[in-house]
Amino acid sequence: MQPADFTALLPFLIITATSVAVMLLIAVVRSHRWTVGLTILGLTAAFISLFVSLRIAPHSVTLLLLVDRYALFYIGLIVAAAAAVVLLSYDYFEKKEGRREEFYVLLLVATLGAAVLASSSHFATFFLGLETLSIPLFAMNAYLPDRKRPLEAGIKYLILAAVSSAFLLFGMALVYAALGTMSFRRIASFLAGDRPIDATLILSGAVLILTGVGFKLSLVPFHLWTPDVYEGAPAPVTAFIATVSKGAMFALLLRTQVAALNPTLQTAALTPSSAGELTAGPILLLIALIAAASMIAGNFLALLQSNVKRILAYSSIAQMGYILVAFLAAGRMAVETVTFYLVTYFVTTLGAFGVVTLLSHPDRDADHLDDYRGLFWRRPLLSGVFIAMLLSLAGLPLTAGFVGKFYLVAAGAASALWTLVFILVVTSGISVFYYLRVILALFANAETPVEPIASISRLGRGLIIVLAGLLIWLGIYPTPLIRIVQAVAAGFGTG
Repeated sequence: MQPADFTALLPFLIITATSVAVMLLIAVVRSHRWTVGLTILGLTAAFISLFVSLRIAPHSVTLLLLVDRYALFYIGLIVAAAAAVVLLSYDYFEKKEGRREEFYVLLLVATLGAAVLASSSHFATFFLGLETLSIPLFAMNAYLPDRKRPLEAGIKYLILAAVSSAFLLFGMALVYAALGTMSFRRIASFLAGDRPIDATLILSGAVLILTGVGFKLSLVPFHLWTPDVYEGAPAPVTAFIATVSKGAMFALLLRTQVAALNPTLQTAALTPSSAGELTAGPILLLIALIAAASMIAGNFLALLQSNVKRILAYSSIAQMGYILVAFLAAGRMAVETVTFYLVTYFVTTLGAFGVVTLLSHPDRDADHLDDYRGLFWRRPLLSGVFIAMLLSLAGLPLTAGFVGKFYLVAAGAASALWTLVFILVVTSGISVFYYLRVILALFANAETPVEPIASISRLGRGLIIVLAGLLIWLGIYPTPLIRIVQAVAAGFGTG
């Protein structure tokens, strides 16, 4: 290890040190406010340290981690989203009795795992980062032991995540058996070279890895856990899963796509041939089918829901399908489009779940549609923010979601993915119906007496205002973010 390695690892070291410091603080004094303050301080320091690491980027820390502009951008996005979830969690858990401080240790460890995923350049760190992210989520999902639904959500996530990890490990083993390496860079060089390759092992391994990744991203047909976990988990945890967990996985998926699939994209037909060569056709076709199924199933199943968190769960499934359209564009276009859309998705999803979190009662989350009836006349600010977030998810103009979907359509059209572009446009139109159901409920008269809304702290109110401002700003003037994303794509490496 050289001094430059420690500089590159500075954000990881700070997040790790913060989790240890928070744990020691809890052992000395139990204070929810102090714990949140120390957590925010550590995440802020980690975000600032990204600019220090940027000075030496790109830098490989052994074969396991690649700290380049791409990785640093995603780590910054993950840390910022984690800080937003911490602020939402303070409002959420402040209303509840019991021990709340350990939640932030779990959140910091999960954030560290997500950061490792974003900079992985090797299957070992891929799996290590994924498990470091997933294991704290088991406890975070079930963090309210006095309720049945969080416990159910935690158990379901535990069992299905374990199964998906088994698929993932088996897939990695098959790729290693075929190529003798787990480094993304070496895999890319082998796939692009003339060396004879056992294409059957590679294809089988790729399918198994795709199965494991599909679970983490809640893509169809690996999505069945999503609505139950979203509904049962505490609202801030749902926000964390929907943003940090999925964003980190897509950051890794993009890097593996450019490393492993791009060398074969220009060949004739990934499939075995008589000469033992490998081409990418069947894998790309499978991803395209998953994208189409996710867009269609996610939107149509959302039409049947009356629970707001389940609506947002199925919406998230559809959003992941949209992103896969850009993912299939390949190369720099895919990196730019997916990165830009993920930023808009983070802002929108954090804002939507932020409103759900702030409106939640001490004994249950505000997830029923009836909880939002007539809300506009009682809480116009929260309702206005919620409307803006829902319109952005639908992709309507003057919101960040509109610009993001324009990018997706442009990427799909540039790669002649006309069927997927058509499905994207049609299903986006369908999504307007279930978002409008929620919006109309905000203006409706409540048919039954509505529970009084708990007081909302200035911290929570300020956070959703900032998110709403970002949403509108990115919808009206996205140029600064586009330039940053283009710089990130230009400095993209495979490790």
